[in-house]
Amino acid sequence: MWRPGGGTVVGMRVLALWVLATWCAECVWGGFTVVDYPVVLLFLGPLYGSAAVLIREVVRRRGGGWPSMALLAAAFGLVQAGLVDVSLFDRGALAGTQFAGWNESAARTLVPVLGFSAEQLFDFVGNHVWLSICAPIAVVEACSSPRRRREPWLGRWGVAGLAVLYVVASLLIRSDTGYDPSAVQVGFVVSAVVVLVGAALWWRGGARRRREGGPGPLVLGAGVLGVQLATWFFGTDWWGTGLRVAVLVAVVVLVVRWSVSERHVLAVWGACLVSAAGAAFLAPPYEAAPGWLMLVSDVIGALVVVSVLVLAYRRLGAGRLSPSVAAGGVG
Repeated sequence: MWRPGGGTVVGMRVLALWVLATWCAECVWGGFTVVDYPVVLLFLGPLYGSAAVLIREVVRRRGGGWPSMALLAAAFGLVQAGLVDVSLFDRGALAGTQFAGWNESAARTLVPVLGFSAEQLFDFVGNHVWLSICAPIAVVEACSSPRRRREPWLGRWGVAGLAVLYVVASLLIRSDTGYDPSAVQVGFVVSAVVVLVGAALWWRGGARRRREGGPGPLVLGAGVLGVQLATWFFGTDWWGTGLRVAVLVAVVVLVVRWSVSERHVLAVWGACLVSAAGAAFLAPPYEAAPGWLMLVSDVIGALVVVSVLVLAYRRLGAGRLSPSVAAGGVG
């Protein structure tokens, strides 16, 4: 299953990414309490974990960088929300959970004909980009040896096995939704996914001129974290959603300009994990739980985030990005 010569160490990297991606997707922000972690890994690991490993594998095999990674992650988010659990279109998807009221506020940004909320589209896809896929990949790669960080980790049989696992998991979840999107809705999702995947596979970037100065990794990460926290207060109407999109574009431009080391990259994606771990203290889990259990789960989640980020940051050197990484882009 593993690449020749990779052995057990490579297998541990794949397993670490598989587990971390699943946990980040559904647990770091407080969706489930600590007692539910084993069940989440068992039933949702084949979905989120497999997707994260496969996306990383595709990008690294093609010599791509973080722009390609983010584009494929966005495509995955659209597939997940629009075709798998169809939460993007199903107004009753959150019924019976403590997030049922979200659909009421989301109706303020309802897109005619297509029948989805622009706010939820931003949140669903965005959360999959930085929590389900990119942040876990950044952490696990940072903890790997420099020689292995940009290499493929799986052989052909490993890729095929995870692809089958992902498809089976997706079909099982889809069969349990009870909602069928319209042809127009399916067409929208498929068209958008084709564009995103095409852009990800086309992207090669160019040789980037090394820039001197700019903020250090921790300063850049703190800035990204501050912006994320500020967006919590932008509101859920069209103005608030539009402002969040505009801020995101500005942040991406600045991050691409200022990320000149692997520590910068980790700090940016790590800020997303810190933000999510902080949000867990304010958000309820899907199902009601005792207050003490929610608090314990949130504290454990915060400790896990801090621990993995400190470990990953220390494993990275303070050197600049290599020319090959810079050419692929780091945004």
